[in-house]
Parts: sequence; C-alpha cells; structure tokens
Amino acid sequence: MYDWANSVFATIMMAAVFPVFFVGMAGGEGSAGSMWWAIGLVAARLTVGIAAPFVGAIIDYKGYKKKLFCIFLGGALVSTTLAAFGATWQQLLLAYIFATIFFAACNQIYDSFLPDVTSKDRMDRVSATGFAMGYLGGSTIPFTISIALILFGGNFGIDTSLAVRISVVMTAVWWGVFSIPIIKNVHHKYGEVLSEKGLFHHAITDAIKTGKKILKNKGVLFFIIAYLFYIDGVGTIIGIATAYGAELGLDGPGMIGALFLTQIIAIPFSLLFGRLSQKTNPLNLIVAAIIVYCVISSLGFVMGFGLEEGLFGTGTALIMFWALAFLVGTVQGGIQAISRSTYGRLIPPEESGEYFGFYEIIGRFAAIMGPTLYALILGTTGRSSLGILAIIGLFITGLVILLIGRKHIVFNN
Repeated sequence: MYDWANSVFATIMMAAVFPVFFVGMAGGEGSAGSMWWAIGLVAARLTVGIAAPFVGAIIDYKGYKKKLFCIFLGGALVSTTLAAFGATWQQLLLAYIFATIFFAACNQIYDSFLPDVTSKDRMDRVSATGFAMGYLGGSTIPFTISIALILFGGNFGIDTSLAVRISVVMTAVWWGVFSIPIIKNVHHKYGEVLSEKGLFHHAITDAIKTGKKILKNKGVLFFIIAYLFYIDGVGTIIGIATAYGAELGLDGPGMIGALFLTQIIAIPFSLLFGRLSQKTNPLNLIVAAIIVYCVISSLGFVMGFGLEEGLFGTGTALIMFWALAFLVGTVQGGIQAISRSTYGRLIPPEESGEYFGFYEIIGRFAAIMGPTLYALILGTTGRSSLGILAIIGLFITGLVILLIGRKHIVFNN
C-alpha cells in the first residue's frame, strides 16, 4: 500500500505533470528549463546519496526505523504542498528539491522493510506486486484526475496553472492518506539494540563496516556496481523524459497522455516480472530489461535528432514519444522491483537497513550521472538530443558489468 501511496509523487511530480509546468515557467523567463530541471535532480540526489549510508546505519537499531520514516514522510508532504504555491520557477525548483530528498529517504526506509515483511523466497513476488499496486493506484487514479483538470478544467474556470497546482496538492493528500497502513501495521522485525556509545558514533562506524563487507562480497559488489549504471539510466529517463520533450517543443497534454499509457502498461508487466522470477534466474529478467532500455534510449535520440535536423515534425515525434512510453511501461516497474528483491536476497536480513543504505546511495548517486551529463551536453551544445547518447552508454556499461559478475551472484534462499 505504500507503493500505492507514494507512486503519485513519482508520476505527477517527477515524471509527467510538474516537469512540463516547470520547464514552461523556467523557459518562459529565458532559462533552459530542462537544464535547470536536471540540475535540481542532481542537487536532490547528491544530498540523499551522502546521507543514505548514515540513515541506513541508524534504522538498523530497534525503534528508529519507523520514527525516521514518519519524520521524512512529514517533510515530504510539507515540501510537496509548498511546491503548489511557488510564484517563481526558482521557488518551484527549491520546493521540488526538498520534496525529492524526503521522498528518496522514505523509499530507502521502505525498501529496508522488505526483509521484515516477507521471506526470501517470496521477495520477488512481493516487490513486483508492490510496484504493480503503485501503477494501479498511485500512478493511474490521481494521474487521471490531473489529466482531466488540465484538459477540461477550462470549462470550469480552472486554467492550466491552477490545474497543475491542484494536482500537486492532491499528490500530498493522496500520499499522506494512503501511508497510514504502513505507519499503523508494518513493524521492524530485524534490528539491533543500541549500545551506550551513542547513535551518531554507530551510524558512522556501522556504515564503514558495511562498506567493507560489500567490498569483500563479490556477488553483492558486482551487482551493486552494475546497478549503479543501469539504474542511473532508468532514473534519468524517468526524471527528464517530459522535460526533454518540452525542450523539443512537444505538446504537453500529448506527452502526459503518453505517460498515462506507461502507467497502464506497467501494471501487468510488473506482475509478469514477478511471476517470471519464479521460473528463471531474476538476473535474466534484469538483462532483458536493460536491453529494452538500450532500444528506448536509441529511439529517444533519433526522435530528438530528427526534430533538431528538421527530418520530421512534432506530430511524428509525438507518435514516437507514445511508442517510447509503451516500451518504458513494459520494463520500468519490473527492473526496479526485481533489482530491489534481488539485492534483498543477497544481504543478511538483520543488517537490511545498512545494506539498503548503500543500495540507496548507489541509486541516488547513479541518478546523478545521467542528469549531469545531459545538462552539461545541452548547456555546451544547445542540443538536447546529444545528451541522450550518454544514457545509452550507462545502460551498456551496467549490462557488461552484470554479465561479467553474474557467476559471483549467488542467492542465499
């Protein structure tokens, strides 16, 4: 149910509605909207990446996991709400950065609850079902309401700006209400008792110890390095897809509709990944998903390059955007779900907080490379399509590392 709750933020704030609105405001003032959006992503993810191992060390002690989750959730809801009232693009970006930081911190703790709520042999199914629930509820239902407000709100005196701001407030309300089940019913099962040395001391020393353990475990090490690269590509596509399209001049409502298609397609395919993981090595599913993402990135470059060179118009490019949205829907939930459960099966459950702290820092630092390269290339060349080439390289690098190291990745069921 927490996937159901927080997916609304990932859809409306990170992927679809808010980025288009932001790029329109920032671009309208003479700034490169998608460049500043990418910079905001980097700032948020860098902050989370630095803090993640320390948060992970703290939440392994009994009594702290749920407390920190509630604190971060409160910060996320407040920051998201404030994003609805920003008068300038700078204010919008600042509120978004803080909301994204708290969103990621909540996800770190949420992921670390996986060993607390299920057994290792069921992790793939539970993780994939969670992602499917997110697409079914958190992504689709409020997203539908948001699209209706944007497309038809004018009939009731609601312009596009007001429709987006209402959608942002709805995001915070939906997220908060459907977080009640995890707050009420999920409990920290595996944990240690904090000694007299103090919380801060343990956070530092335990984070260092866990890092050393990961370096000695070849299976975990190879997996997490591969994850560093391929999840960077996934996160970059999620974070800049609509900003990229807006920079190219694609129709905002058209792109939002395409991303709605992504949410619908992702529901059955997330469940499919969970079922297939029972019949084949989950690493095979990750490899297949990475290959699909290589195709997606390549077609994304062709779409942008064709528009910039005048090879076709925005109508053709929008059709390509819809095709890309369909392809993303087939793998987006699956690769994240199976990656999360695969990592969960590789680590000791009693140290899940620390290990998922490093998982989170990899995920956040990974999501820095793509947006950084995109912003640098766009700022240097003025061509957003060239920035997409860097994403292809990230997927290929992750794929190669995973294939080289898979012989070391052994599950402890």
